[in-house]
Amino acid sequence: MARTATVTRTTRETQITLTLNLDGTGKADLHTGIGFFDHMLDGFARHGLFDLTVDCHGDLEVDCHHTIEDIGIALGTALRQALGDKAGLVRYGSCLLPMDETLALCAVDLGGRPYFVYDAQFATPACGGMDTQMAREFFYAISYAAAINLHLKVLYGENDHHKLEAMFKAFAKALDAATRTDARIEGVLSTKGML
Repeated sequence: MARTATVTRTTRETQITLTLNLDGTGKADLHTGIGFFDHMLDGFARHGLFDLTVDCHGDLEVDCHHTIEDIGIALGTALRQALGDKAGLVRYGSCLLPMDETLALCAVDLGGRPYFVYDAQFATPACGGMDTQMAREFFYAISYAAAINLHLKVLYGENDHHKLEAMFKAFAKALDAATRTDARIEGVLSTKGML
């Protein structure tokens, strides 16, 4: 059964069409209007082995906030839909990812209860047209739209590009691990009998 979803989100601030395939090969077709953000999403798709297409027309004449946050909402919604009934899911995933001088940690639980913990500081206000503070808003939006527990932390690092890229890739690897299935799991992996 294909674990894919397409989400269309239209507001007065953004028009987004996003497709996610959890069982892809890492192919991405990205048009957000923010080159650096496209680069981050490409790293997410490639290292998580997800196929991802994003077409967004946002109010970038204002700033990058609505575009990045709304894509996070769309991606989280697509993730929730693509997971289906979550039968057989491993459910948990984590990754400790090095990127040159930076080390980032990500842990994910697909258990259906949204919660978000974030710990990262940046030396500059922006990287390539993406406000560094928008990383928090993006991952927060995913965690709540997908109803997942997401913890992200930059343990150390100097270069803001490396910090951001390490977080996106760590999230990809942790999510890839959590979305795998195991034939030994009957139904869902929960003492409650539901996720």
